[in-house]
Amino acid sequence: MSKNEPFLKIENLSFGYKKENLIYSDFNLELQKGHLVSIVGKSGSGKSTLFELICGNLKPLSGNITANKISSIYQDPYSSFHPSFKIIEQIKDVIYLESKDLEKEIKKYCDDLSLDRVLLDKKPHELSGGQLQRCSILRALLMKPELLLVDEPTSALDNIIAYEVMKLLVKYLDNCAILLITHDMTLASWCSDEIINLSKINRNNND
Repeated sequence: MSKNEPFLKIENLSFGYKKENLIYSDFNLELQKGHLVSIVGKSGSGKSTLFELICGNLKPLSGNITANKISSIYQDPYSSFHPSFKIIEQIKDVIYLESKDLEKEIKKYCDDLSLDRVLLDKKPHELSGGQLQRCSILRALLMKPELLLVDEPTSALDNIIAYEVMKLLVKYLDNCAILLITHDMTLASWCSDEIINLSKINRNNND
């Protein structure tokens, strides 16, 4: 990959659930390694729809989306894990490292996230929302993404832990690019290289 090649490139994207009511019309975005862009806007402005398009779960009406290796962190951590399996089992399903290397990486991120390693041996329903969200962030970082899609990652966390988590995500920009959905303009202003307000650029919305 070229040094200057973007980790995410959206070209002339048009999409709507109804062709006469477009959420996106000729939308463009480039995201380079080391950059964090925040997506803000009122409910229904197309924030979550954009993530679905990037992940390939929705197909654009026109335009192109090119994205490098993706991992995601979603607002509701309980929807990110299967309820019947231990957290560590669900991490090992997607992380391809030798056991020794994986445990070393897990320890590093658990320390950064103030996450007790023993919690990974539990099932999702045995953890609080904040604990499970930190497990979701842990798994996403262990996947070593080049593009990290982050949807309200701190909504289930108390203020102190939330701040520490965001500092960790910003630190991880040395290795990837981040696209962040947030309603918190203070947070967006603190961490973003660019803020895109979909409520201002999209006149006809249907998230």
